[in-house]
Amino acid sequence: MNVLDKRSLGTGVGAAVLACAVLPLVLPPYWIYLAISAAISAVIMLSFGVIVGRAGVISLCQMSFAAIGAWVMLRLNVAEAPGGFYLWLLLGGLAAVPVGVAIGLPALRIRGVNLAVVTFGFAVSTDIVLNVNEFPGAKDLTTLDRPAPFDTDGGYFVFCMIVFTVLALALGIIGRTRLGLSWYELRHSERSAAAHGISVARSKLAAFAISAFVAGIGGGLLAGQLSLVVPQNFAMGQSLALFAVAVMIGPHHPEGAVIGGIFGAIMGTIMEKISLPQDFGGVLFGVGALLALRSGLSHTDLTRMRKREAGARKMLKAAEEKSSEETPAGERAAGGGKAETAVAPAAVPAPRPAGDRPPLLTVKGLTVKFGEVVALGGVDLTVPEGGVVGLIGPNGAGKSTFIAAVSGFVGYQGAVELAGRPLDRLSPNKRATLGLRRTFQTTAIAPELTQYEYLTIGAGRRLTRAEADELLEFFGCPPGQVPVSIVDAGSRRLLDVAAAIAARPKVALLDEPAAGQSAAESLALGARLTAVPEAFGVSILLVEHDMELVQAVCEQVTVLDFGNVIASGPTGEVLEDPAVRAAYLGAADVPAS
Repeated sequence: MNVLDKRSLGTGVGAAVLACAVLPLVLPPYWIYLAISAAISAVIMLSFGVIVGRAGVISLCQMSFAAIGAWVMLRLNVAEAPGGFYLWLLLGGLAAVPVGVAIGLPALRIRGVNLAVVTFGFAVSTDIVLNVNEFPGAKDLTTLDRPAPFDTDGGYFVFCMIVFTVLALALGIIGRTRLGLSWYELRHSERSAAAHGISVARSKLAAFAISAFVAGIGGGLLAGQLSLVVPQNFAMGQSLALFAVAVMIGPHHPEGAVIGGIFGAIMGTIMEKISLPQDFGGVLFGVGALLALRSGLSHTDLTRMRKREAGARKMLKAAEEKSSEETPAGERAAGGGKAETAVAPAAVPAPRPAGDRPPLLTVKGLTVKFGEVVALGGVDLTVPEGGVVGLIGPNGAGKSTFIAAVSGFVGYQGAVELAGRPLDRLSPNKRATLGLRRTFQTTAIAPELTQYEYLTIGAGRRLTRAEADELLEFFGCPPGQVPVSIVDAGSRRLLDVAAAIAARPKVALLDEPAAGQSAAESLALGARLTAVPEAFGVSILLVEHDMELVQAVCEQVTVLDFGNVIASGPTGEVLEDPAVRAAYLGAADVPAS
């Protein structure tokens, strides 16, 4: 947790304690009742924060989960079940979990508008069921009593704030785990998440389950506030309105949930008290939504990102000034007054004959067809232990298709083995877990994350600060506290490679990691990649267009053309092959080393 997060946590807890101590004493009864409504709405907004704010999944049925929590609370009350209010509240939240998982199952296959239709359909169905079947206790007016010492309105407000604070802290802890961080990656790229060994299915279902539990707790709190509830308290229209507020404000941050709760419960009354027309609230909502859509981020995301970036830029500036002070004056003069940090090439280990090393990745007869088009035709390739092997070819030759097939993202015919274990029937995340990692041509890193957090996702475990710093320094990345949002495209590619290596896989498939790098940076990257097998115990299959980098790094090269292997062997020999020159390098002579 960085300094900003600790400060926000302390401020939030302090504000909650202050509200519990002061508001019940100074507010009139009607406003205390509204404050309870705002606190309960904030709890329900936390559920939107999990599924919408973190996982980026459209869910329009959170109030239906809240209705389940309220129904269970009231049913247990009517039955005079043992345990009392606190246990019933917990059971109400747990009762919503299996329903949340069931609603989450379609999210494994569909997304976007189609998923919105499914969740909204569930909300409509819940409305119909609740209107036909009354809530328990409604016929004979069996009310739900609040527990002592929270039986007064002031006391119940304190209880709701305690529940909100506990849930917010618990979600904050989950958010710093690999599961919580994986939700951010799912929101930006499910393929990238799977490549890091994350089970997309489990991660999505966990998000639905946790959000349903929180919403169920919110529904139970609402039952405690009203003593009896009616279907209109959980109308599907409320889910739509709260979803819109969630997108605009960002309830995955506690302050966003509080603002959303206040907006939904009190804003109308506030405008009435200050003699503003109710339509003015719609205008404010519309302006806020436009600003959120323009930036692509919620307001709390944008505010936190600006604070985090400001702190990171100060840190980077201080590091640059320190580097400038340590650079000799003569070098600064030669560089026009600008201090430039040269990256020392890593030591290149002496190559060993391929026959002395067992094969780690073995690909035999790999064939990929898209309809009648043969993208790959019977490709064979081997990556030995401790080796750096290249895969080259002109655009459209099938290099990226090869990586996609080997890593499990594309169906194929043939055989893929990792350290003697067949991978053919395994999913991409299972292959990644077993030690086969990959990067993509286009990075899709969540900008909300710091580099430390992204390395945690890639590694599959919580790295020590020393381990993370070693990786970042090795690959020439900025300091780990720097958020991804201010990292340039070239450094993001290096960060992607560092995240793949952080897991200590057996083999890393790197798809054009030098794209966007200058010539000097590309050569420095080459020196690092050459040292990776010895430094981290990871063999590499490198897909690249930079021939200078390929010659400097790869001991063996396989050349593809129209999906077929036209040459394979030691790098120098392959690049001298006339067929390779004709297909890939053209007629001009290109020196081989």
